[in-house]
Amino acid sequence: MRYLDEAQHRIVTEAVRTAELSTCGEIVPVLADRSDGYTDVALWWAATMAFTAMSVFALFPDVFLDLRIAFAGAWAAEPTLGESFALLTGFGLIVFLAVISVHLIQAVKFALIPSPVKRQRVRDAAIKHFKVGAERRTHGRTGVLLYLSMREHRAEIVADEAIAAIVPAEVWGEAMADMLAEIKQGRIAEGLAAGVRDVGVVLAEHFPRGDEDLNELPDRLIEV
Repeated sequence: MRYLDEAQHRIVTEAVRTAELSTCGEIVPVLADRSDGYTDVALWWAATMAFTAMSVFALFPDVFLDLRIAFAGAWAAEPTLGESFALLTGFGLIVFLAVISVHLIQAVKFALIPSPVKRQRVRDAAIKHFKVGAERRTHGRTGVLLYLSMREHRAEIVADEAIAAIVPAEVWGEAMADMLAEIKQGRIAEGLAAGVRDVGVVLAEHFPRGDEDLNELPDRLIEV
């Protein structure tokens, strides 16, 4: 799913070019629809609800057996142990499949994902993209990745080792705040551009651009 058109891509690209005029650092903005498929979370919910439903069945078997009789008719024979077990298993399976089906609705799926899980998956995805697109790909190891994951409503900034050794993680807080303020208003490109500008200011302070500095990474937004 693409969030930005060509004009909006140019807004971010121009922000990267401008920010890098005053620093030898390289800024790589990445926009992702989501950071993970969360299939494991959906399965966890489905299994939990299925076992919970089966436990309720086991605690109150008469209620469920009375329902069976209501559907089968008053002359239905009492279920055997095997039939009761089959009913229990079938009930759990129905609940399992129902919960999986609910998770196919994306809005519901992401609402049911615990915040710590979202936070960790976004962080993991940001680091993965950083390793592929920015880590150690500059001469002075001065790459910074600005990562925004739309479905999770979260962003991360990952810096190369030369930058991380000097700039504490807390310093990126202003860049994150400025970026998210724009994005909350629906201005995704402007938010990314604001984050890029703030990152550029930090890099210019600690890693000013030299006369022989080369542009080592493409000045563009990566949308995945």
